[in-house]
Amino acid sequence: MQHALGCVGSALGGGGRVSQRNTAARDRDRAAIRRTKPPCGICEGEIDYSLPYLDPMSFVVDHVIPLAKGGVDELANKQAAHRSCNQTKAAKLPEDFAPRVFVTSRSW
Repeated sequence: MQHALGCVGSALGGGGRVSQRNTAARDRDRAAIRRTKPPCGICEGEIDYSLPYLDPMSFVVDHVIPLAKGGVDELANKQAAHRSCNQTKAAKLPEDFAPRVFVTSRSW
């Protein structure tokens, strides 16, 4: 099959299908997490669930095991997160990502 840009085949080049996430399940899982108002699963800080969507500290859903690393798109693999924490974590596995701990005082 020839596409408008002159490419032959599918978007994947091999005739494969791109899997799409179910938006109804995504919305249901997001609502279930929001109802319990848990802290950020990444930094453990409180989340202000009333913040506008694009605010860096707003609520987003994070996949504990990223989809890109073989995680599943199910509620058991999802947690609440701040937008900025989720962007910093990106597609890292939990064991590959640990927030940095800074020592601010010492006892000598």
